[in-house]
Amino acid sequence: MVLDPNFCLDVPEGFDDSDAETGVHPMARKLFPARTAADAFKKAHEWVRDHRIRLSDVSWDFFHDEDEPYCLSIYFTFELDTEES
Repeated sequence: MVLDPNFCLDVPEGFDDSDAETGVHPMARKLFPARTAADAFKKAHEWVRDHRIRLSDVSWDFFHDEDEPYCLSIYFTFELDTEES
């Protein structure tokens, strides 16, 4: 798997996330706005199906007075090949 540089996180030199108490875990979020809740799920399903990710969480928003008021957000991490990790 070749990583798209737009999907990478810049980590400052010397950054250390080994402290078990704080446990920093980089995560991404993608929004799926739609006219209906079903359409938001459909968009998310199609995107998740086509990408190697580990889904961590989801959330809903409703934006009043918008063309696509339903918004499903997914939170995820990228699944890397074992030789790349």
